[in-house]
Amino acid sequence: MNALSTTNGPNGPGASLVLGIESSCDETAVALVRADRTIVAQRIASQEAEHAPYGGVVPEIAARAHAERLAPMLEGVMADARLSLADVDAIAATAGPGLIGGVMVGLVSAKALAMASDKPLIAVNHLEGHALSPRLADAELGFPYLLLLVSGGHCQILRVEGAGHYRRLATTIDDALGEAFDKTAKILGLGYPGGPAVERLAREGNPKAVPLPRPLKGSAEPHFSFAGLKSAVLRAVESGQHAPADVAASFQQAAMDCLIDRLEKALRDHGAAPALVVAGGVAANQAVRASLQSLASAHNMRFCAPPMALCTDNAAMIAWAGLERMAAEGRDFASDPLDLRARPRWPLDESAEAVRGAGVKA
Repeated sequence: MNALSTTNGPNGPGASLVLGIESSCDETAVALVRADRTIVAQRIASQEAEHAPYGGVVPEIAARAHAERLAPMLEGVMADARLSLADVDAIAATAGPGLIGGVMVGLVSAKALAMASDKPLIAVNHLEGHALSPRLADAELGFPYLLLLVSGGHCQILRVEGAGHYRRLATTIDDALGEAFDKTAKILGLGYPGGPAVERLAREGNPKAVPLPRPLKGSAEPHFSFAGLKSAVLRAVESGQHAPADVAASFQQAAMDCLIDRLEKALRDHGAAPALVVAGGVAANQAVRASLQSLASAHNMRFCAPPMALCTDNAAMIAWAGLERMAAEGRDFASDPLDLRARPRWPLDESAEAVRGAGVKA
């Protein structure tokens, strides 16, 4: 059975089963995942319709939607799997980083379930869910690997040594790439969510038509910056000299050039790894994947990206991160305390030094 198959029925003998909850932004998600990489059942509720009129996620609306949807979704997933909480070995929930209202909804619900069922609670870093998600889909992906984590809130290069062991090599000093895609979509009047809309429009344009900057390309520092690129897109649109499709294509090409340049620097400074892995919402972009595939091939590295369903926020990756922790800690595994607090910011590499600008967010 492949890693993304869905099956009904009880978990097999000795196969750990974890219930995952994700509510860090604008998707309410619940999933049951087994240690054999089977997604037993999952449900995801998008909030696109609620946030579309505002051109972006409104935290208060997101938290209210999570609170309204989570309980029915939990019941639905358990019914889909024909299981009860008694069949679950642990309950994993995103505890940060993210919009604090939404994170609290999911984490408090997980605490209540853990207390009621006397099951261990696993507080998962949302970024770790993304970082480990490729291993849910690919049993052959082993540690270590070089990870490009690209989402709406983060843009980082990390060396992944194992569950719970991450070394940050680069981060963004201002905006994340996903933010830049969403802002570009808003400037072009493409609506929300912006990333997929920009990618679609870019297919119709000339990526060389609009002269846009490549912030920090060739820089001695290892980090990313996309704020200046967003501003340049705004000026290009306001000039009225360029077709929207050309702006979208030129923006996407500039963004990819920045990604490749920064990854090349990381490889020069820190050496190659067996695999180059991309994860996060922007990992769903096919043009980005193709450019990273070429980079990996040039460096004789294996390229790995999760399937589209695991790129955007989902609870299967949260459950899998919980399973990875259980496997890594073995007999030392213990439940997280029920008084653990939600964290709006939570770096994967807590020993990494803060960088200039807004990079401290990462």
